[in-house]
Amino acid sequence: MIEVVNKLKYINFLFLLIFISSCSLTKGLKEGEYLLYDVKIEGNDRSNRSELLNLSRQSPNTRIPLLNTSMGVALYRFGEWTYDSTRHLSKKEKLLVERKAIIALEEENEGLEKKERKRLEKINSNIASLEKKLEFGNFFMRTGNPRVIFDSLKAEESSRQMAYYLINNGFFEAKTEYRVNKKRRRAWLTFLVEENAAYRIDTFYTRSDDENIYEILNRSIRNSNIKAGNFYNQTAITQERQRVEDVLKENGYYTFSRSYIEYNVYKDTVEKSVEIEQLIRKPSFSDVHQVYYLDSVYFSVDPPSAEFIDEGEKSRFRDIQFEFYQDKYSEKIIASRIFLNKDDLYSRRDVIETQRQLANLDLFRFVNIAFDTLGNRLRPRIYTQPNQKYQVTNQLGASITEQVPGPFFSHSLRNRNLFRGAEIFEFFFRAGLEGVVSATGEGGVFRSRELNTSASIIFPQFLFPTGKNSLQKLGRYNPNTRTLIGYNYVDRPEYIRESVNGVIGYNWSTRNLRQQYTINVLDANFIRSNLSSEFRELLEGLQAQGNNLINSFLPSYVSSVSGQVIINFNQYGAFQKNKASLWRLFLESGGTTLNFVDRQFIEQRNLAYFQFIKFQSDFRRYIPISKSQTLAYRLNLGLARPYGVSNGVLPYEKYFFAGGSTGIRAWQPRRLGPGSFTPQTFEDGTFDYRFEQPGDILLEGMFELRSKIYGYFDGAFFIDLGNSWTFQEDASRPGANFEIDRFWREIAVGTGLGLRMDFDFLVLRLDMGVKAVDPARPIGERFILGRFFNSFLGERGQTVFNIGIGYPF
Repeated sequence: MIEVVNKLKYINFLFLLIFISSCSLTKGLKEGEYLLYDVKIEGNDRSNRSELLNLSRQSPNTRIPLLNTSMGVALYRFGEWTYDSTRHLSKKEKLLVERKAIIALEEENEGLEKKERKRLEKINSNIASLEKKLEFGNFFMRTGNPRVIFDSLKAEESSRQMAYYLINNGFFEAKTEYRVNKKRRRAWLTFLVEENAAYRIDTFYTRSDDENIYEILNRSIRNSNIKAGNFYNQTAITQERQRVEDVLKENGYYTFSRSYIEYNVYKDTVEKSVEIEQLIRKPSFSDVHQVYYLDSVYFSVDPPSAEFIDEGEKSRFRDIQFEFYQDKYSEKIIASRIFLNKDDLYSRRDVIETQRQLANLDLFRFVNIAFDTLGNRLRPRIYTQPNQKYQVTNQLGASITEQVPGPFFSHSLRNRNLFRGAEIFEFFFRAGLEGVVSATGEGGVFRSRELNTSASIIFPQFLFPTGKNSLQKLGRYNPNTRTLIGYNYVDRPEYIRESVNGVIGYNWSTRNLRQQYTINVLDANFIRSNLSSEFRELLEGLQAQGNNLINSFLPSYVSSVSGQVIINFNQYGAFQKNKASLWRLFLESGGTTLNFVDRQFIEQRNLAYFQFIKFQSDFRRYIPISKSQTLAYRLNLGLARPYGVSNGVLPYEKYFFAGGSTGIRAWQPRRLGPGSFTPQTFEDGTFDYRFEQPGDILLEGMFELRSKIYGYFDGAFFIDLGNSWTFQEDASRPGANFEIDRFWREIAVGTGLGLRMDFDFLVLRLDMGVKAVDPARPIGERFILGRFFNSFLGERGQTVFNIGIGYPF
């Protein structure tokens, strides 16, 4: 009976949530309690307003606009209604008694049977879950948030923290206080800031009795975070302390730490300036800080347990003593990733780089570096343990395209140290179904079968002569060569397309990891297509109008040479708290080698060949606005131009397509444009977006404001704009070509809202895109956003839902 009641509670959850949401946030407050309705700051002219607001110990609940209610509070209230702490306490007590009995049995019998051990593990897991519920509440309480009630003590503490912040940023005479306006059980909190004068740095100098330290710091003074003329900033002093420690550790000072650095600040209250003295204190045991040099290196691949301690093999290469367990590794390759040399001055940068590059080989579970000290000599000892030889990963899931789910299965195999030269062998297989719209004009959604498999070997070096000692010199840049052979199969209602491809590519990155480079010296594809009769008729009809797209489906050989550079500013894509950017540049030259082959030789083969140039520039930027809001945008430009034997046609995979969940989200994938081309219409006059629209030029701009809602839920408001075009006029698609005097009138604009569930390790995304400006319509009728409000979700095809994993950019 109890289970039935609980089920009914959750079945009626939605209705209850709506009911609770309709309740006022101020309903049920106790006498003297006031809902914190708004927090703002007045009086700050030069200090950062958002950073000051972040210091407030209380923030108002996120409310639904124009309503005195909050979904987060509604969830929390529902959680309180269904939460029963006594039931959880009772369960915990029973489990504790049972666990105690099993532990007693274990002590009595000196062990447990398999069934009893599993039960003990289950009990421990259940107890941990109950303790979490007792401390933080149930799922709804943890996901939502309680009402924020104004607390004068927290307001006072927030005011003090704001004063400390202002002093640390040069406003030494700043004052802060707060004011509260209370009305209708609500409190409006205002922090009043009096900044007064901001102090500037007049002089900054270093004092040290160690002449060597003084000279080292003097050489790097241009990189100092403290500069005369700047406003005083405590953060700059903290950063400078860390910088000085880093500089000295790069120059042999192994035992130096920032605790030896002291700063004295002398204020001039008349001139409103400060003098900053940086003092390097002596160690307590000596008059100077010791400079250390390296001895020979010891490198060990440890066995998985002490039982195999005697099975190691010892060798020596380049002043490095190696000791391997079982598997033979290439001393030459490993030595190229070790940047610690005998008699070199100790450098922490070389230690960190050695650790990182050895980890990049993906051969070891961990890489630890320790030092034995004797006088002013350090002997590096590098300890590792072999990673598992084989790694198998299987995935079963579903992808969603065209709003239709399709199952897929993928399998990958990784074999480490294939030829005992640190090579990595990778095998990949994927098979799946996807929902696609027929391009032959037939209605409905069809299943597309896809299968792709590949095998590749990654060599931890460049496979071409680079001169003597080149392996050691290039080791800092994590060089590798990837060779790949693959097979792809696609079965759509219109065609079956098969391809066999081979790739030889070189990859490396800069020492600071900000730039990553890739050069594919060979990317060869043999492609064969089998067209349905209806699709062939469609392509032949386009060909009669001057569109040679049918040539993209001829049996063909597509080869290219390509290069890519990715510039990552401030770790874009990591846990973002600061501004970050990423810029990807890609250049591809297809069929270049055909320029050196006689044209008659090409024509005698029964394969279509292509020559083309393709370029893409993709820039992304992430800007935190406040603690709970960020602005992200993406600018994407693409150009692809066929020439020579291509006869004005690109390989189908090399075209650009606009629209989709990572592009202009108000249009279905690959359906926008090109230019002002007007698609066919249905009987009701709305556009038929069943046809893919390839283009030679792509221009996209996506802008997204992301905000925390509550718990795992984030919201987004976005505006996307862009389109695709062709270089040449297309008789089958009037208005498709790019013209400088009209392209700006053909920019499509979409807007919409997004909902994301961010679990840190996984982001689930739902975006609703709405067409605002449609360039396919006549001039003067292209702004159609108002039609969205005339009927539910607007006219047919105006609203598009996109489901995806991860952020769009």
